[in-house]
Amino acid sequence: MPFINSRVNVMMAESKKEEVKEKLGKVISILPGKSEEWLMIEFAEFCDLSFRGDRSQPTAFIEVKVFGSIPKDCVGRLTKEICDIYEEVLQIKRDRIYVKYEETDKWGWNGDSL
Repeated sequence: MPFINSRVNVMMAESKKEEVKEKLGKVISILPGKSEEWLMIEFAEFCDLSFRGDRSQPTAFIEVKVFGSIPKDCVGRLTKEICDIYEEVLQIKRDRIYVKYEETDKWGWNGDSL
C-alpha cells in the first residue's frame, strides 16, 4: 500500500501526469510486495518550492510512504528511478529533487486498520 506524493513547482499537463503515473506504477515494484495495483499517487503542481535559495528552477519534493518496511538496498534503486522519471518527463534535474521515504506499521483501508 504505497502512496507517492509529488510536489513540483512546474505545470504538469494531464499527459505528463499520466506518463509519470504509469512510470511510477512500474518502478514501485522495486519495493518487495508493492505493486501498481495498490499504489496511490498525488500530484501537486505550482508549489512554491525554493531549493538552495532559488525558486526559479524546476524543483520537486517526492514522498514515498509505505505500509511496512523498506529494505535499505531498495532506497537507492528507487530514488534513481524516480529521479530519472522526473528528469525525463518534467525536465527537473536530479540535483533539484528530494525523495523522502516513510515507513509505517499503522495503515487504514476499507474502513478498518491493517
